[in-house]
Amino acid sequence: MRKTRALAAAGAAVAVLGVAAPVAVADGGRVANPSNIVAMPGVIARGGQLTITVDGCPNGGHATSEVFQRTNLTPINNRNDTARGTATVDEHARPGSYEITVHCSGRSLTRPHAFTVIGGVRGGIGGSSTTGATPTDMAIGGALVAAAAAGGGFFWMRRRAEKRI
Repeated sequence: MRKTRALAAAGAAVAVLGVAAPVAVADGGRVANPSNIVAMPGVIARGGQLTITVDGCPNGGHATSEVFQRTNLTPINNRNDTARGTATVDEHARPGSYEITVHCSGRSLTRPHAFTVIGGVRGGIGGSSTTGATPTDMAIGGALVAAAAAGGGFFWMRRRAEKRI
């Protein structure tokens, strides 16, 4: 009875190893899983170039997103399992957060909120307000100037009084 149990356990172990061995051998003796997707810069304007770096991708692969075309990832020299690619964000992308999906060695990984697209800056007018200072801005600025003048005058009068003593 003990021999049959031992034989059954050994047979199950051989079956599990037999299924896993071709996958391990196909990728140089280790199973590659894409991991650690990094998009630089994390915040980018429309039309900008985004560098995507992925660990666990020794043979390269490709990356996709809603706001850029399929981008090839190529292995980086002197880095065993890392691949990198450069994508150009679509000029008409809406501002917001986007995910990146990476496909390497027959496996895929998605990183939500991998990067953020921002809208363009309105150049030529300072990029902020087109109407100028509001009455509230003027009141605050005037109060600060008046407080500075009063404080400076008080300090000057005090110093002048000290010299007479």
